[in-house]
Amino acid sequence: MRFQRLLQMRRLATSATPLMRAPTQTTTTSMTVRTMAGSGAPMPELTQITDNVQRGNYATLSDKDVSHFEKLLGKNHVLTEDLEGYNICFLKRIRGNSKLVLKPGNTEEVAAILRHCNERKLAVVPQGGNTGLVGGSVPICDEIVLSLQRLNKVLSVDEVTGIAVVESGCILENFDQRARDVGLTVPLDLGAKASCHIGGNVSTNAGGVRVVRYGNLHGSVLGVEAVLANGQVLDLMSNFKKDNTGYHMKHLFIGSEGTLGVITKLSMLCPHSSKAVNVAFIGLNSFDDVLKTFVSAKRNLGEILSSCELIDERALNTALQQFKFLNAPISGFPFYMLIETSGSNGDHDEEKINQFIGDGMERGEIQDGTVTGDPGKVQEIWKIREMVPLGLIEKSFCFKYDISLPLRDFYNIVDVMRERCGSLATIVCGYGHLGDSNLHLNVSCDEFNDEIYKRVEPFVYEYTSKLKGSISAEHGIGFLKKDYLHYSKNTVAIDWMRDMKKLLDPNGILNPYKVLN
Repeated sequence: MRFQRLLQMRRLATSATPLMRAPTQTTTTSMTVRTMAGSGAPMPELTQITDNVQRGNYATLSDKDVSHFEKLLGKNHVLTEDLEGYNICFLKRIRGNSKLVLKPGNTEEVAAILRHCNERKLAVVPQGGNTGLVGGSVPICDEIVLSLQRLNKVLSVDEVTGIAVVESGCILENFDQRARDVGLTVPLDLGAKASCHIGGNVSTNAGGVRVVRYGNLHGSVLGVEAVLANGQVLDLMSNFKKDNTGYHMKHLFIGSEGTLGVITKLSMLCPHSSKAVNVAFIGLNSFDDVLKTFVSAKRNLGEILSSCELIDERALNTALQQFKFLNAPISGFPFYMLIETSGSNGDHDEEKINQFIGDGMERGEIQDGTVTGDPGKVQEIWKIREMVPLGLIEKSFCFKYDISLPLRDFYNIVDVMRERCGSLATIVCGYGHLGDSNLHLNVSCDEFNDEIYKRVEPFVYEYTSKLKGSISAEHGIGFLKKDYLHYSKNTVAIDWMRDMKKLLDPNGILNPYKVLN
């Protein structure tokens, strides 16, 4: 029986290659960018030049300003040389020309920096781990980089209440490890967790692979401390899930990408870590079978379902070709699903996931698969999913889109784009977070050219808008998508966003050229 094969818990060979975590998706492509997003990408030109950005009416940094910051922070925390890593985005697609990086060590120093910059009208870009994928965390012109790297402490983790208090510059993986030390887990998991900062995650309302289980950060973050453009510290911290005392202003800073204020501290509700984790990797013949299997997972796995990912055949095959250390347990199917369960009873959870898959196979919806609860093999399967986005940019130019679509229409756009691009594209594929309707659409070609660019943009955003979807499911707007915001927000909403920006940052010094045009 095929199901017997499914139950061979040791069939996925253990690889000697360590787990390589990487961002789960890249960004859309600006027409003026000609560099290939990948490990061998050349140095990008200055974005101010390539995108013809008109510098805002800001003051120019002076020696007197630098001296002021050196007295405030100490010379070791004021950088004026070797700033390339702060000026270039993760994908080497955007390059700014900042001449100064400041590294405050506490909220008071952040406040003093912003107070001076506001008075002088010096533009500032807040930066965490610089793993952002829409150009939101790097300068566009010559903004001062405000690095939060030194605000890296986990201040407290309460195993009784599950509430953790952490500084914004803390690396997500370090935060999660501290939580796990007392039996908790951070309700956010990203491919970039080894380098991204929790403050940046909150500022972009990062999603990740477990939104289907824990929801997004608007629900998990209980409170924030943020510094406004004028240096005023806004204490919105809370240690309670229930706190109905007026407007919930914390939500202004969750997802606003550092344009309204700089988050310096936050409190988060952390669930208990699961004692038993199982992962299934299954093959399916059609997207209709994918939807049926997803409904079955929601219905039959219920409280233990923690992730539900989709990978199509082209995306998987590309990753396998580029990274020979990957070992896919099954092959030869148009669609694959990675389904994870997390619970407190290993025997119970294993029985449930095996029953779920067995039923799916009997109905003919699931064709083949493997399931494991072994921690090392769970990582091996997750590695396949995590390397997919990197495989697509390894040796080609790739137009990448992070969109939310109604589940019934989730995959249609991949077929539409395949037909629309024809032979101009080498690969058109899709993968993403099926559990929360987040598709990562990819259109690859040998090198950038205007003909294929005109086939994909703005068509992808128009298509998404007609379905009432979102042009940015989890990565934010940043610099790369600001011209397309109107496809997801109407004029009234955008006008109110502008008014809010003017109210909180009247001089416009915080992360200019981002989110709003």
